[in-house]
Amino acid sequence: MDPPPGSKRSPPKKRSSTTPTSIRSLEHDTLCIIFSYLGLFDVVRSSAVCKFWNEIIKRSKLLQLLYLKQQRRSSRSDFSEESLNVYLEELAIEHQRQSLVQGSLHIDQWKGHSLGVDQCRMKRGLVLTGVGDKVMRLWSLESYKCIEEYSIPDGVPLVDFDFDESKIVGLVGTRICIWRRNGQRSIFPSREGQFMKGSCMRYFDPEAVVGCEDGTARVFDMYSKKCSRIIRMHTEPVTCLSLSEDQLIISGSSLGRITVSGLSSDQRVATLRPTDSTGIKSLCFNPVSHLVFAGTTAGYASCWDLRTMRQLWKTRVSPNVVYSLQHMRSDTSTLVVGGIDGVLRVLDQNTGEVLSSYVMDHGTSTSSGYTNGVIERKIGKRLPYDYSIDRIPKTVRPPITCLAVGMQKVITTHNIKNIRMWKFNNLRELN
Repeated sequence: MDPPPGSKRSPPKKRSSTTPTSIRSLEHDTLCIIFSYLGLFDVVRSSAVCKFWNEIIKRSKLLQLLYLKQQRRSSRSDFSEESLNVYLEELAIEHQRQSLVQGSLHIDQWKGHSLGVDQCRMKRGLVLTGVGDKVMRLWSLESYKCIEEYSIPDGVPLVDFDFDESKIVGLVGTRICIWRRNGQRSIFPSREGQFMKGSCMRYFDPEAVVGCEDGTARVFDMYSKKCSRIIRMHTEPVTCLSLSEDQLIISGSSLGRITVSGLSSDQRVATLRPTDSTGIKSLCFNPVSHLVFAGTTAGYASCWDLRTMRQLWKTRVSPNVVYSLQHMRSDTSTLVVGGIDGVLRVLDQNTGEVLSSYVMDHGTSTSSGYTNGVIERKIGKRLPYDYSIDRIPKTVRPPITCLAVGMQKVITTHNIKNIRMWKFNNLRELN
């Protein structure tokens, strides 16, 4: 209602500034009570949900209290931040192993591209997919929504790529291309970025390394856009690369050799001797254990210790090509392997033993919609040790061309339009 003529309008009442604080305080107290009923691992997982929860758990010292409680059960009373961190890491690795080996499994799949896609990379709840299509797409693993899209320059194929919080780096034709997460794209000038046909690329800021068909690894500074070194790795084509945080380049070749070089060197420094001449198709390096894992064109997975340059084990895991093998960062227990037969296998990193094998059940499925498409949920099937995979239709086990491993999940591509996420649940969580 309008005020009487001649009277002054009262100023609007200010909203109380204490309301958000009081609500926040109430949430803090309520969440503290809820968190106090959780076990140690669940509190760790809760601390990763958001900054607010992380802050509450840190301020309430819940992790420290639960850790001390666990130590008393084992008759130990020592405590330090370092010992807590070591314990939490060991707990996460054990939880991951139990989930991958003994847990239940379902598979979510969705149409990600208009053409077949055969590469994926995963970091911090995001997965980047590409190669085969004219675009790369960045997906949220929480909502399955495409949150960013990056177009490939016309007329050139995307060969390989990786990404971080600020950029995507790709090997495009015979050049390196950088897409900023803000949408800007930079292609290296032809006089610096052009080289013999590249087959693979990895980067570790500020340098990108390209493995070439002439047997060299070419090192580029991503900021000056210049080739700083050319390293002779093999006499035959380089087929795959892996980089380490301590400046090592590990490369596999079409004749089955694995060589090691330093980023600051222009020559290889060591060669891991193969036991056969089958080509190396995939490589993975574990910086914690200093182990190198390789997948071959004959279906073998093998392991080498860089400290002794000795082969530790070799296991036949597929009737033919092993396209991809990966492990979760800092995990020294399990290795996930995928190949031409479409079976997802979990190996013991230290022995090469196949701990479990999975395929997608071709039976019933459920579907749910999201903004741009449909998510189809299938049940994962654990295979008995001596099960004949020929009994499983190839339509439900297309070749696994690439995989990426996260906590209780594996992303796979298959050179088809669909992307699959294999989600493992620890049996302890279901009880």
